[in-house]
Amino acid sequence: MSGGSAWTGAAIAAVTTGYALFSRRLGSTPVSAPMVFTGFGVLIGPIGLDVLDLGHDTGPVMVLAEAALALLLFTDAMTVRRRALRAGRFLPLRLLAIGLPLSIAAGWLLAWPLFPGLTMWEFALLGAVLAPTDAALGKTAGSSPRVPALVRQGLNVESGLNDGLALPFFLLFLAALPGTLASEEGAGGVFWRSVVISTLVGLALGWAGGRLLALARARDWATGEWQQAAVLAVAFCAYSVAAGIDGSGFIATWVGGFAFGTALRTGGPAAEDRAEKRPSDLAEYVGGLLGTMSFLAFGAVLLGPALEHLNWRIITYAVLSLTIVRMLPVALALIGTGMRAPTLAYMGWFGPRGLASVVFGLLLVEDHVPGIELLGQVIAVTIGLSILLHGMSAPYFANLYGDWYDTAKAADPDLCEAKGTPEASTGQHSGSRRLR
Repeated sequence: MSGGSAWTGAAIAAVTTGYALFSRRLGSTPVSAPMVFTGFGVLIGPIGLDVLDLGHDTGPVMVLAEAALALLLFTDAMTVRRRALRAGRFLPLRLLAIGLPLSIAAGWLLAWPLFPGLTMWEFALLGAVLAPTDAALGKTAGSSPRVPALVRQGLNVESGLNDGLALPFFLLFLAALPGTLASEEGAGGVFWRSVVISTLVGLALGWAGGRLLALARARDWATGEWQQAAVLAVAFCAYSVAAGIDGSGFIATWVGGFAFGTALRTGGPAAEDRAEKRPSDLAEYVGGLLGTMSFLAFGAVLLGPALEHLNWRIITYAVLSLTIVRMLPVALALIGTGMRAPTLAYMGWFGPRGLASVVFGLLLVEDHVPGIELLGQVIAVTIGLSILLHGMSAPYFANLYGDWYDTAKAADPDLCEAKGTPEASTGQHSGSRRLR
């Protein structure tokens, strides 16, 4: 190992150990793990102590971030059930099917007047990269008991699934942009290989893996530890096979998670009963740890250098991306649900940008997108601002919204937000199981 690599490894280990020692104390404060790791990343990066410098070789960063995202895509999809999408007048489904495309379109349109040097497809890529949300950045918003279960679940399910839904948009926009590696295959080739074939790969491997694990669990063939390992193996198998045929490993793992979870739950009464022991726990924790460490690399490699090139256009777009680009589509998506204005504002604000946007941004670097210098700066500043603002505001706004909810429910027992939802049936790590 070279001297530089040794110091880089030591720096990452030191930050991780330091946070681990004070994690319980910090867990009761507005200071989140992404905030700490991103801040240390900037500190030890090129504009700080210059201990961590991977700017000339993003390979290690890509491996770390892609592994984290693949695991979280798989486990998020694995634990979501269809009835969760129908909760609260199809609240999560509205956010995903209406809110997400509108957010991409809004991000596309607002970039137009601010960055005249970019092309139409680069505007579209910017909108797609910054559309997915990451509940881990505003953990309290989706886990506080003061927030009604319907709203918590809506935010968690949306966050768990919208990164996978944004992927086809991202890939097709990338293929439509001249000068990129993806454009050589064309939008049609990318759609066929990255969307259609990768979906089939994920369905086949996820379903087969889920059925086999359900059989092993029902007959008590597998120990708990190896059941956990099986989830990791199936997730990476789906990713590797799709990547091996030049498809999208992320789409394969996302679809594979759905198929795996469904097959595991339909493997008979014994499997369904035992599914509550959550064989996905190890994959969730490993994905959460890798994701948290990815923020350190993000701070050093992307955010630190971007801070040296701040200007009013970048700051304006970052602010608009976290407000209008998110809040207006959410409000439009929830028309007709009966949700009150405070709920629309709360759900609209808590759309933090995190790991998926980091990975998509790194993929733009890897694909040599023509406007990557400016795009990378905008993406990095938007994510950095989200880490700070959403992390700091989550506890305060959760309590403020909880006060409103208690008052409104006392005045109107039939309040739409007070309706129940099958909370235990959806993936919980998005809001509560990722490392904080």
